[in-house]
Amino acid sequence: MTWKRTHHCSELTLENTGEEVVLNGWVATRRDLGGVIFIDLRDRYGITQIVFYETNDDLHEKAEELRTEYVIGIKGVVEKRGEENINPELTTGEIEIRVTDLEIYSKAETTPFEIKDGIKTSEELRLEYRYLDLRRPEIQENIMMRSDFYQSTRSFFYDNDFLEIETPVLMKSTPEGARDYLVPSRVNPGRFFALPQSPQTYKQLLMVSGFDRYFQIVKCFRDEDLRADRQPEFTQIDVEMSFVDEEDVMETTEGLMKKIMSDAVGEEIETSFERMTYDHAIKTYGTDKPDTRFGLEFADFSDLVVDSEFKIFSNTVDEGGAVLGITVPGQGDMGRGAIDRLTERVKQETGAAGLIYIKLNDDDGVKCSVGKFLTDETVDAMVDRADAEMGDLVLVLAGPSTEVYKQMGQLRLMMGKEHNLIDEDAYNFLWVTDFPLVEYSKEDHRYHSLHHPFTAPKPEDLDKLEENPEEVRSRAYDLVLNGYEIGGGSIRIHDRELQTRMFELLGIDEDEAQKRFGFLLDAFKYGAPPHGGIALGVDRIVMILSGGTSLRDVIAFPKNQKAQSMMDNSPDFVDEDQLDDLHIELKKYAQKEQQEQESQ
Repeated sequence: MTWKRTHHCSELTLENTGEEVVLNGWVATRRDLGGVIFIDLRDRYGITQIVFYETNDDLHEKAEELRTEYVIGIKGVVEKRGEENINPELTTGEIEIRVTDLEIYSKAETTPFEIKDGIKTSEELRLEYRYLDLRRPEIQENIMMRSDFYQSTRSFFYDNDFLEIETPVLMKSTPEGARDYLVPSRVNPGRFFALPQSPQTYKQLLMVSGFDRYFQIVKCFRDEDLRADRQPEFTQIDVEMSFVDEEDVMETTEGLMKKIMSDAVGEEIETSFERMTYDHAIKTYGTDKPDTRFGLEFADFSDLVVDSEFKIFSNTVDEGGAVLGITVPGQGDMGRGAIDRLTERVKQETGAAGLIYIKLNDDDGVKCSVGKFLTDETVDAMVDRADAEMGDLVLVLAGPSTEVYKQMGQLRLMMGKEHNLIDEDAYNFLWVTDFPLVEYSKEDHRYHSLHHPFTAPKPEDLDKLEENPEEVRSRAYDLVLNGYEIGGGSIRIHDRELQTRMFELLGIDEDEAQKRFGFLLDAFKYGAPPHGGIALGVDRIVMILSGGTSLRDVIAFPKNQKAQSMMDNSPDFVDEDQLDDLHIELKKYAQKEQQEQESQ
């Protein structure tokens, strides 16, 4: 029988001295000093040192069997450690347990990697043995933070009169954006469900149904290429509200983030968050999710160099491109070799054609790498516009507007990280607003929604919808934290006529619209309230708050970059009988791959 613990492994202090206690956990470390065996006993709460003395031969002999990761229970007495043995790193560092009895629940083989923080083991091996990786304190802390995050979220919404309502996991495929994960229906041969990319249509239907304040912590699925901050299945906080405008949604979201920050990481933040238009974000930071923890805002030199003899500048501007610069403080004495290496990096990592610089230092004064093609007055004007001072370095890129802003944004982040300009302890929240409603795809020869087809356009831009759609701004808003988009939402279209105009703009005719979204359009016939909402990415927020760089470190059982689980080998092939039940026949190459795997 399992001994019922009286305390967990971070709970005992000097106040418990002399008490008889029971602890359960894993052997983290073992030190045999001859007559005395020291064990660090670990559970998810922390570590307690336990001690076996030779005064009890049977117990000491049993303790000699113990190895790391054995699961044990102990009974013993709390004692004060000697002053020289106190461990200030542990909450239990002033005490130890003199063991009086020991139960070995299970033995453990040598683990493929050490169960401790800061290991250099490959991520592939960690994911293969994820149940062991999850024992490591830093990963457990992430999962516990995530639990606190959920509790805080639910508490906030319950206190603000929201209903938590579940929406279906098996839904209709409405291809728009990423690929759907499809689920074949056995009882409806040839038909498929889709796993939801988001509950968008369902939460709008809930508004039509009169549930004016809805939230849900929900799993979503997208079949897309992966990277460190993306998973095929992810979790979001889904929110929708009726009879609201942008300000209402933003204010509610700010209140939620204020509570989460306080509850989950102990940070007290101020609201309202900074606001920035999409156009300003792109032209100042080169991205719609700018990291505002540091400066290096863009300086636009285009009008200063439009008539210069340096043809790369003047031709770029004549063709509608831009010449941009950033000022890197204190780097005016960077050597030629270092700048050459930086230039190669910039070309490789951003795709820029080249890098131009202006150095300001006491030895050379103001020196521009293409100064022989520019007048002193032009260079001085560029330095002035860049707010550069003696000792600084101005880096300049030129190119088509569609490319150069993004390239300069990448260079800005590179310089911010390399020269320690980013305050790693800061949490900078930012709203980005006034997104374009649509963007034109040359590949598809049609417009696509920048967010989704139910996003409402700005009322003052409605007269441009058919003639100049690229000038129409949407009522969308993204929440950005430290350079990551952590949420996005919009005020929705609730008028059927406007929704029809939007579908026509996107090349979705009446029959296709009815086929894809008929249930929602039909619902709009019966009285739809004005409504809007937001979806917040749980995985990404917890990753940022934990100080991590990969979503996989804050998800209990994540997939790798091939959307595979190394631990249980999913996705995997299934029996032919199962495929027959689903009326599915594999293509020949898939059959061959399955046969090869089964023969191994």
